Amino acid sequence: MSLPGSPFLAYRGKELFLEDCSLDELAQRFGTPLYVYSQAAMLAALAPYQRGLAGRPHLVCYAMKANSNLAVLQTFARAGCGFDIVSGGELERVLAAGADADKVVFSGVGKTRAEMHRALDAGVLCFNVESEAELEVLSQAAVDARRTARISLRVNPDVDAQTHAYISTGLKGNKFGIAHDQALAAYRRATELPGLEVAGIDCHIGSQITTSGPYLDALDRVLDLVESIEAAGIALHHLDLGGGLGIVYTDEQPPAADALLAQLLQRIDARGHGHRMLMVEPGRSLVGNAGVLVSEVLYLKPGEAKNFCIVDAAMNDLMRPAMYEAFMRIEACRLRGHGATVYDVVGPVCESGDWLGRDRALAVEPGDRVAVLSAGAYCMSMASNYNTRGRAAEVMVVGGQAHLVRDREQPSELFRGERLID
Repeated sequence: MSLPGSPFLAYRGKELFLEDCSLDELAQRFGTPLYVYSQAAMLAALAPYQRGLAGRPHLVCYAMKANSNLAVLQTFARAGCGFDIVSGGELERVLAAGADADKVVFSGVGKTRAEMHRALDAGVLCFNVESEAELEVLSQAAVDARRTARISLRVNPDVDAQTHAYISTGLKGNKFGIAHDQALAAYRRATELPGLEVAGIDCHIGSQITTSGPYLDALDRVLDLVESIEAAGIALHHLDLGGGLGIVYTDEQPPAADALLAQLLQRIDARGHGHRMLMVEPGRSLVGNAGVLVSEVLYLKPGEAKNFCIVDAAMNDLMRPAMYEAFMRIEACRLRGHGATVYDVVGPVCESGDWLGRDRALAVEPGDRVAVLSAGAYCMSMASNYNTRGRAAEVMVVGGQAHLVRDREQPSELFRGERLID
């Protein structure tokens, strides 16, 4: 019986499997909390992007903030992807994974001078510039480095992505991008500055978007700008359409990536822009449904108002519920014969906000394991060491083989860089 979101996650008899690996057996082998990812699920999620862009100059840049494990990056690099990064640390991860810097686009509103210099030295493909002030600093950094920085400007089209306020990035009130009505002036300024080469235009309106409408609205606004910019004599080589396509957590029905791209390409072609290189920056949609977080049930605590299922994973391992009030499915790794009880699934961290799921019907006992589904994106990448808790181990499943791709952190590692006062 497959579960919503991924055909690679299913019960076989009473046991929950990811690809050909029992999650309960993986928990016994590697311990908990444990992140487990399916490589096949990631490649299956990538396929419709590659299919939808086939026959056109394009680059799929994985937005690695969703999940930056080196084995994940290696998987996408080997599949021909580039990378969308938002920090110097992410650039170092890309290089450590064996990927090419010339397939990297550097986004983010707060790039430091040191990060700019490192990216210029590595030879990244493009900087997605998010303010006129950044243009000035990047120009000086490029001159100092005796390099040319290829740039696109991230334009804020003032389009509502119809998603959570914290992950909506394309409205006037958001910190991201250059306002639509200021973009032409910013491009003119870019052409005046030394060390810069205008390469394209970029737009990203948010994350977990589940309808096509916001993308089409944003595209129309961007193409209007492209025509104005080129009428001013400034050539644009590529269109960067961003990412943000949603996944299934409950009953969402996001469009398939190739279906969405077909709509966007039809409009691009109709307006005479089909000759341009296209770039997309998916993150969550490539990895979200490819991962689970496995956790052991520590205690069952009945109460007058609530029953609590206390597990060994916590908000430091899985921030999305506490931060976004996000719903993530929770399933037993091994089905029991008795009836279910309704629990709030909570962790050991000393915060009332430390919950993984509310009002969940589960048939479990202490020592059983549960799996939090759709945990491949914005889960481990947002993990912390709050309460001096080591971050979870990570495993990549390839068919019937499980590969440990990140060791569990030990307490001594957490304070290794600290010093006592003499």
